Amino acid sequence: MTAPLAGMRGGLGPGWLLRLQHCRRSAPWDLGIRSSASGKELLGLSSLNNDIELQPCRNYRAVLCTELTKPLIIRNLPSPPLQPHEVRVGVRYCGVNFADILACKGLYQEKHCLPFTPGMEFSGMVMETGANVSTVQEGDRVIGVTGTSAMAEECITDQKMLWPIPEGVSYEEAAALPVSYGTAILALDHRARTQPGETVLVTAAAGATGLAAIDVAANVLKAKVIAAAGSDHKCNLALQKGAAHSVNYTQGSLKEEVKKLTDNKGVNVVLDAVGGDIFKAALHSLAWEGRIVVVGFAGGTIPSVPANLLLLKNVSALGVFWGRYREEDFPVFSSSLSSALWYCQERRIQPHVGAVFKLEEVNEAFSRVTQRKSTGKVVISIK
Repeated sequence: MTAPLAGMRGGLGPGWLLRLQHCRRSAPWDLGIRSSASGKELLGLSSLNNDIELQPCRNYRAVLCTELTKPLIIRNLPSPPLQPHEVRVGVRYCGVNFADILACKGLYQEKHCLPFTPGMEFSGMVMETGANVSTVQEGDRVIGVTGTSAMAEECITDQKMLWPIPEGVSYEEAAALPVSYGTAILALDHRARTQPGETVLVTAAAGATGLAAIDVAANVLKAKVIAAAGSDHKCNLALQKGAAHSVNYTQGSLKEEVKKLTDNKGVNVVLDAVGGDIFKAALHSLAWEGRIVVVGFAGGTIPSVPANLLLLKNVSALGVFWGRYREEDFPVFSSSLSSALWYCQERRIQPHVGAVFKLEEVNEAFSRVTQRKSTGKVVISIK
């Protein structure tokens, strides 16, 4: 008798048997073994009844990071079976985030074992549900959030990590909502408690989170927005999105420009995604009892906070790591997504998709973001 596959004592276990029985569509099974007696013998399944067949497996295409800092590749992967609480979604669009790029370089705070499929947000249609799933059904349009695996034709996730897409909201718009608008809503509403009529300064204003923050601040929270960006083109885009004023911080002092625009009063709230000297200038631009919310460090430099400034102006320095709310305070996390979807359906917000790439163009999509050539959200179209 031929020995079972190496490393599988006594042949395949119950989990693998479930896997073999599940694989029944399209492409041949990965190991190239059919339902012959010799195939069963190789797998250590010769004791099974003859009416049990090894079926061909359905495959799906996925982006793979096989080596950190190296170009991503596309591979066909076998579709695994669902756990009772899981849902299989056919992905239509997935968002590209700076965090995805950091993860593929090994620089993100959450480390992933190689190889892995990047992507933390997606929109699509429910293909299949596990036995205990009650919140969605086959054919539902949904957005989903996951640590990895969104950049693929299929994505499996827990049912609680899916939200229904309302009527009138496209798959493309929906895919642009979770990370950017979830962050903006948590930062401006939940953390900074922004009030109508207050003045909000948004840095990196033409980026995905920046434009989302302008959209939320101006059109939902009814605040007055000053947008700060690195080019006139980006400033003009921010003005179109709803900012009342803009500052090109490559052409002058951000601190001085904000003084002029606020009659030396300063701003009530800052949402900063840049860090470095821009953060420091923004901190100095706060009014009495102002709040600065840190959401990222796109400039590459993590600044230190001069605590004397916090004391002298009675200001607050806050942080938002949106993804952490998933574990620490899920109701708040879920509410940020439900709110974003509702605002979008009501057309109170309008996500700005700056570029759409095909799955095969994932490396070009990453380059667009890292080279700061993108405005708004970059998404990948899967189907």
